Amino acid sequence: MTWRDPVVGLLVAFAVAAVATPLVARFARLVGAVDRPRGRGLAAGGTPLLGGLAILAAVGVTVLLLRLPPSWAGFQSELDAVLLGGVVIAVVGAIDDRFDLPWLVKLAGQIVAAAIPVSQHVVVENITFPFLGAVQFHDFGAPLTVLGFVALMNVVNFSDGIDGLAAGVSAIAAVAMGIVAWNLGTTHASLLAGATAGAAAGFLVHNFHPARVFMGDAGALLLGYLLAAVAVEGSVKTNAVLALVVPFVVLALPMLDTTFVVLKRLKSGVPIYNADQNHFHHRLTRIGFSPRRTVLYLYAWAASLAGLAVALGFVPYSPNREGYSPAWTAVMVVITLAVLSFSVYLVLVLEILKLRRLDALRMRRIRPHATDAEIDSHVARSLETGEIDAITEDELTTSAADPAARP
Repeated sequence: MTWRDPVVGLLVAFAVAAVATPLVARFARLVGAVDRPRGRGLAAGGTPLLGGLAILAAVGVTVLLLRLPPSWAGFQSELDAVLLGGVVIAVVGAIDDRFDLPWLVKLAGQIVAAAIPVSQHVVVENITFPFLGAVQFHDFGAPLTVLGFVALMNVVNFSDGIDGLAAGVSAIAAVAMGIVAWNLGTTHASLLAGATAGAAAGFLVHNFHPARVFMGDAGALLLGYLLAAVAVEGSVKTNAVLALVVPFVVLALPMLDTTFVVLKRLKSGVPIYNADQNHFHHRLTRIGFSPRRTVLYLYAWAASLAGLAVALGFVPYSPNREGYSPAWTAVMVVITLAVLSFSVYLVLVLEILKLRRLDALRMRRIRPHATDAEIDSHVARSLETGEIDAITEDELTTSAADPAARP
């Protein structure tokens, strides 16, 4: 298989998803699978769900069409198992979209779906750490891999709360992991990554704000499952030193978001499966960003992290794993610092600093003599609790007119 096959796979999956999504949306309306306002979403309700079925169709058609060469015989059972597990999790998610399954039932479905590819050797048997070498998991490899699948399914599902976010971030992550998989020689994983990226992007045509259809749990759980399969087959399953680092860097945005939200729920004594409005996208919209602007900033953040992950695999800072090239190591350090700086910019400037400026306007309107210390204290308390009041139109107008209040 040449590099063209994953690219062709991406294009085929994009076309299938773009065509199939409106059909799935009609089906969702017929069966009553429409969005209802939930704690974690920003939509008003009434939008058809089940977009994940179009993503499943796109990935399935693409992989089945392009996996035919005889040289793929050794990977047929693994790919079949990945597709079968994808069918299982998409069906579980679709049923949940229509009937709201109890969380324990949904969790059981996730475990069953993950166990299918694991039973066909899609398993992490060891991890190679720098300076330590390979750490063998032995009998724990299979259960740890299932746990990883389930965790990533829920990471993507938790992040699906605003038009286009989960699909766009998943497409970016799949492209990056596909490039890394190709570089490591796992061509079947790069094809799966290309199909996943194309399917997510094709669905995004209809899901970008204002969304005409939602992927629902059928899509979010499926994308998390597919990204986990690509991560295991494309890098983590190899003996590459950076095998574990790459997926964590690529998926750092949804992982950080989920970690923040789960820790806050635990701190508040709220069940972790309860929806709320403390995700990054909620916090950005509450301080005045439009849904499109919020998603585009988060895309940029995800793309910068994906670029760092790809650079880790392609920049020759450690040729033949023997020492480090000073010049290329410096390049890698610059890339890493640039990505970290951009991450800090998004967290501090776009959220905290803009919140402080708008909060200062609000407090001084109510309390003209409020001190800077009082404003800072109020902002710190808002950020700690996640209870950031929505910015009103009057405040946005004042902010736009006041150069000191602009981000």
